[in-house]
Amino acid sequence: MSGGSWLCSSKEDQFAELWDWNQTWHTATPSFTSCFESTVLIWIPCVYLWVSFPVYYLYLRKNCRGYIRMSAIFKAKMALGFALLSLSLSTAFYILWEATQGIPRAPGFIIAPPLQVVTMVLVVFLTQMERLKGVQSSGVLLVFWLLFFLSSIIPFSSKIQHAVGFREGSFHRVSSYVRFTLVVLELILCCFVDHPPFFSKVGNDANPCPEAGASFVSKITFWWFAGLLWKGYRQPLQAEDLWSLARENSSEDIVTKIEDAWHEHCARAKQTADSAKFKRECGSNENAEETKILLQPEHSKSKPLLKAFWDVFGTSFLLGTLGLVLGDVFLFLIPKTLSLFLDFITDPEAPYWKGYFYATLMFLLACLETLLEQQYMYMCLVLGVRLKTAVTGLVYRKILTMSDAAKKATTEGEIVNLVSVDVQKLTDLITYFNGTWLAPIRIIICFVFLWQLLGPYALTAIAVFLFLLPLNFAISKKRSQFQEAQMKYKDSRAKLTSAILRDIRILKLHGWEYNFMDKALGVRTQELQALKASQFLFSVSLVSFHSSTFLIAFIMFAVYTLADEGNTLDVQKAFVSLTLINILNRAHSFLPFSINAVVQAKVSLNRLAAFLCLEELDQTETGSGSLDCMQDCVMVRQGTFSWSRESPPCLKRINLAIPRGSLCAVVGQVGAGKSSLLSALLGELHKREGTLAMKGTVAFVPQKPWIQNMSVEDNIIFGQKMDRKWYNRVVKACALEPDLESFPAGSRTEIGEKGINISGGQKQRLSLARAVYKKASIYLLDDPLSAVDSQVGQHIFEQVIGPNGLLKNKTRVLVTNTIHILPKVDNIILVMNGTIFEKGSYHELVQRQWAFADFLRSHDTDEKEDQDLQGTGSIEIVSKGHMTCHRKLGGSYKSSEKRGCKTTDGAEFTTEGEKQQTGRAKTSVYLTYLRVAGSFLWAYILLLFICQQAASFCQGYWLSLWANDPIYNGTQQHTELRISVYFFLGFAQAIGKFGSIASVFLAGTVASHELFRRLLHDVLRLPMSFFERTPSGDLLNRFSKEMDAIDSIIPDKLKSLLGFLFILLEIYVVIVMATPIAVVAIVPLTALYAVFQSFFVTTSCQLKRLEAASRSPIYSHISETFQGSTVIRAYKDQQRFILQNDLKVDKNHRASFPAVVADRWLATNTEFLGNGIVLFAALLAVVNKSHLSPGIVGFSVSCALQITGVLNWMVRSLAETDNNIVSVERVTDYSMTPKEAPWTLDNHLLHENWLNEGEIEFKGYSLRYRPGLELALENINLKINGREKVGIAGRTGAGKSSLAMGLLRLVEAAAGEIVIDGTNIALLGLHDLRSKVAIIPQDPVLFSGSLKTNLDPLDVCSEEEIWTALELTLLKSFVLDLPDQLAYECSEGGENLSVGQRQLICLARALLRKAKILVLDEATAAVDLETDLQIQATIRTQFRECTVLTIAHRVNTLLDCDRVLVMKSGQVAEFDAPETLIAQKGLFYRMAEESGLI
Repeated sequence: MSGGSWLCSSKEDQFAELWDWNQTWHTATPSFTSCFESTVLIWIPCVYLWVSFPVYYLYLRKNCRGYIRMSAIFKAKMALGFALLSLSLSTAFYILWEATQGIPRAPGFIIAPPLQVVTMVLVVFLTQMERLKGVQSSGVLLVFWLLFFLSSIIPFSSKIQHAVGFREGSFHRVSSYVRFTLVVLELILCCFVDHPPFFSKVGNDANPCPEAGASFVSKITFWWFAGLLWKGYRQPLQAEDLWSLARENSSEDIVTKIEDAWHEHCARAKQTADSAKFKRECGSNENAEETKILLQPEHSKSKPLLKAFWDVFGTSFLLGTLGLVLGDVFLFLIPKTLSLFLDFITDPEAPYWKGYFYATLMFLLACLETLLEQQYMYMCLVLGVRLKTAVTGLVYRKILTMSDAAKKATTEGEIVNLVSVDVQKLTDLITYFNGTWLAPIRIIICFVFLWQLLGPYALTAIAVFLFLLPLNFAISKKRSQFQEAQMKYKDSRAKLTSAILRDIRILKLHGWEYNFMDKALGVRTQELQALKASQFLFSVSLVSFHSSTFLIAFIMFAVYTLADEGNTLDVQKAFVSLTLINILNRAHSFLPFSINAVVQAKVSLNRLAAFLCLEELDQTETGSGSLDCMQDCVMVRQGTFSWSRESPPCLKRINLAIPRGSLCAVVGQVGAGKSSLLSALLGELHKREGTLAMKGTVAFVPQKPWIQNMSVEDNIIFGQKMDRKWYNRVVKACALEPDLESFPAGSRTEIGEKGINISGGQKQRLSLARAVYKKASIYLLDDPLSAVDSQVGQHIFEQVIGPNGLLKNKTRVLVTNTIHILPKVDNIILVMNGTIFEKGSYHELVQRQWAFADFLRSHDTDEKEDQDLQGTGSIEIVSKGHMTCHRKLGGSYKSSEKRGCKTTDGAEFTTEGEKQQTGRAKTSVYLTYLRVAGSFLWAYILLLFICQQAASFCQGYWLSLWANDPIYNGTQQHTELRISVYFFLGFAQAIGKFGSIASVFLAGTVASHELFRRLLHDVLRLPMSFFERTPSGDLLNRFSKEMDAIDSIIPDKLKSLLGFLFILLEIYVVIVMATPIAVVAIVPLTALYAVFQSFFVTTSCQLKRLEAASRSPIYSHISETFQGSTVIRAYKDQQRFILQNDLKVDKNHRASFPAVVADRWLATNTEFLGNGIVLFAALLAVVNKSHLSPGIVGFSVSCALQITGVLNWMVRSLAETDNNIVSVERVTDYSMTPKEAPWTLDNHLLHENWLNEGEIEFKGYSLRYRPGLELALENINLKINGREKVGIAGRTGAGKSSLAMGLLRLVEAAAGEIVIDGTNIALLGLHDLRSKVAIIPQDPVLFSGSLKTNLDPLDVCSEEEIWTALELTLLKSFVLDLPDQLAYECSEGGENLSVGQRQLICLARALLRKAKILVLDEATAAVDLETDLQIQATIRTQFRECTVLTIAHRVNTLLDCDRVLVMKSGQVAEFDAPETLIAQKGLFYRMAEESGLI
């Protein structure tokens, strides 16, 4: 260091040196030169602060959290800062005075005080600026004061040791003591946190995240999390205990940014594509080239999305990456230090202080590497949470803008997979992506260091990589194919499962559970086959990487020792190489995870981008445009519309003008285009040509009512302010008053998902009430009268829709099949084949005697067909005494006391939230999982783990013996033997490793298959009442997210847990074998590990459960929005629903964010404890240096260096296993839930020819939906003869549908019995009964799949029989015109067919069942009258040998029945031939009279 001598030389001492090796290193009592202490040590903290200042200053300028008042801490900091500034100035002036007195000083001594002066000025400035910017704890200044302290303590201790500094006056001694004291005080003050800043949102938060107010030390060690950790350990955590999200983690901030970035990059991509297309067209006319440009779906879609993610999250990711790179620098300094440490061990003359120095240095380097790596992981996982927020927000917003064609191209299950499975793959990419480029760099550095140890022989290990890397790339490529196949099957399973859960009522009514379960299990088997193949390849990949440590060591040592006899393998070469190879192996083993994450993320990114690029509705297609006449509220000119840009027009040349305040009826046959016309007016169709304008707000009542899972009141007011007077008028006008009086909690009664616990009529009236409450200008009503009986329909028309109703001054467009109201409307539009065939007033159209007159004649030949409602007046709806509580609704309630939940304002909830378990997962859950896979298999797995770890221990011990071999004449003996045994032990370990990993994955697949089968079976066996009160999101969550955890995560974590546990045992054995006294350190540190693990796992499990419970409502809300997007858009209510979704996502991430912090707290603190074990192992080796062989020390310390990662990963694996085993707990929840009756029974009563006649007898039959509720049917006694046609009539809630439910045992009898052909149905299996009874429900349900599958789900009919059924139901010509005829794909729910067409398909399905009993529950409510009459004719002819029960609102439908059963308040009111009942002038007579039939 002679180059720096000028800094130290003066006139008095011309030979002073900056550095002296003899004084500092080659001595038993080391010390720095006085010049070094006075220059370099003082400069280090100053240079650090000035280098950091520009970046930190810019950061403070851009980030302001409000200012902090001048607290005691701030004042103390400033006082100490000014004191140090004054001291530095005094020192500078004193040196100047010394210069005037002729006292010589070296240049370095003169430079230090001015440098300290300007640095102290900067410190004071930064302290003040931090206060103004709201920084409560400064990391930059804390590091500065720590460096200042370390640079001051060395000269301070030197002065203490020498009592008096050489050639140094009393002023410099005193000033150095004072400076050291002030620095210590500043360092202590920097560890405290200042007050929260003013004008900060955090200060106003009821439960802010403590990170914002934590000290820098607390932040980097994550001890600010300790409060929640302790609370979770002492008591079960509740949602209220969780912190609020910081703004930067909230949906409001994240989704806004990602949405802007996504739209910007999409616009750029479109502009680029358009430009390329234009250039291509100008340069060449070849169509093939043009097509090539236009059709690049995958990359052109995913690139803009990837760029958008980078714009929003890229900066944070780069900062985290910088920390990871710095951490790697410290990581590679550890083996260098180990090399020096082993040199010390082999040198008997080396002073002991060097051993302690190396041991401490290894400890500090490991701690710094831990801090930097964990900060990187924390940032990655926080970015993962933000990415989930961004993706969920984008997907949800997309749902609200999707066109009808786009909706048909996807399903609820696929969307749920996007926001659950696919988003997880993208978050994994954030963590693992850096491994794709950093791992190769780590490998290169390792080889450089190995070259230094072994020379060029180290490069022979490249052969291992030349073999392993291509192998693993090939494996990864093959795995990606299996994973794509698995995702395809997963989507199919999700789609099928979603359909099963959505339409569970239909499955149960028809007894199709077995069939659909077989379909789901078939898809599941294919999915697991792909998973099994992928995991087998993954096992090969993992073993190849794990074995690479052995292979590299074996090849290098073998070549090195055999190539030249003079090459000996000593302790340093063996174990430093082994440590480097372990780092190499970490990098090498990280590579498959990184590649795997990239591959999976690419697939998921493409899927997400494809969804986000689906066709959207043109928001500008419906405008308030310039209408020629202010009288016209709706105007369409030459409008041609289609469902998508590619599909043919469904409406052609539409010209329409609807005056303000008029009532316009739209009529036509099934499939004519009536509902399409309303969709066009709403802007739901693609406008090919023409203009469309609507002036004013719109309210829409769809044909299939959309009801939310919330209270009746909330469904009606639909996000608007409550106007109680108007609300009561609306409820009364929509005939809901009697329903509300009978509901358990009145208008605060909660409705189940999709209105599953109320009748079709109640759904329709709720939907209508929602529209009326809106007070819109334009009302589009899609056949709202079809689902209600004639009396209620008449009341609704009079009180709401008609000329004197609440909407009398509004513009109303009413699609209807109710002919007798047409004389009361202002205008009528007749739609035929997608065109407006005729329009005008009722009298004008009748006088023309054209298409409309034919339409009327085809509907009713009775002379009273033109009779209107004149003179009928407003009929009072049945009183409370005549309206019993709807039994279906009542059956879905339990008292709040029984269920143990709180109610507000009398509200009672039908849906039950997910059960909250507390504490850690029970041992019984683990045992359940292990038993499902098989006890023998797990015993075999444990044996394999023991064998492979024993081989690993023997391998290391054998290497230590090899390294200790004495050297004779420059060579070692028995080298070939050492190499051969070493190879054999490594090979044995590799075989055991593969067997153990593959066996764990195999056991996981076996368990996963069986648990899914049990879950599906348990769910299908649950009674309907369960589905009425359980949100579908809860069930979908179990079938998607929870099963995904069981499929992939639990086996992987169990594999890791077992692997790390046995490695830990091996390390403990090695350390104790080398230094038995190490037990004294290992036992307490292990106990501390156990405490950390206990605290962490308990709290982490609760956070996992809270996160899972808050995740289900997100899926339910997405599902609900997907179904009701048309209604939401019609009401222009998208923003409110977006806000609701954002709140649900934020609530979910309030639980997932602490879970991320918990993981980092565990990792950081366990690694610190692991570093402590390394320190103790090294220190004890130094103390016992004279009694230990170098080989054993090398073996012990190199193993101890692994313990940091091993213990961390083992505890984390245990915690993650415990967290994810909750999924097993959740999917087995339903095994103990009460089930419905057995599907089949070995019953001697059921003989082959049972149910020939179809005779039904009710004997004292009563029914209630739940214990404790009033009877829905009471003491029913009646007999229906075989082959008799019986109509069932009655007011809403009279018990009509309850009869059908009781007949099919969807609800079991409370008393009495039903006897069919002499057999009590309660003694039969449910499928034995339901397979003999056909039912056509009110809501026509189709499943996603071919038309043939929908007609014949059990695949038992020939095509000839199917075509015959289609012909009888008037569908043959329609199906023949379809592109694929019977193979035509029905979309989810049959949305690509009209409601009437779906109803006819359900009728054809019933024809094909050839049952002896047929139940029609409002089966013709959605079809026009002509089709209704044709259906009735079909039923009379085709079911003449069957017993037919017809539940209908249309009285004319019942007139052809042999007898009519009139129900009232759950009892039989009348039962006789229709002619007799009319003659008796009772209830049936009044119903016929109200319908205009008398």
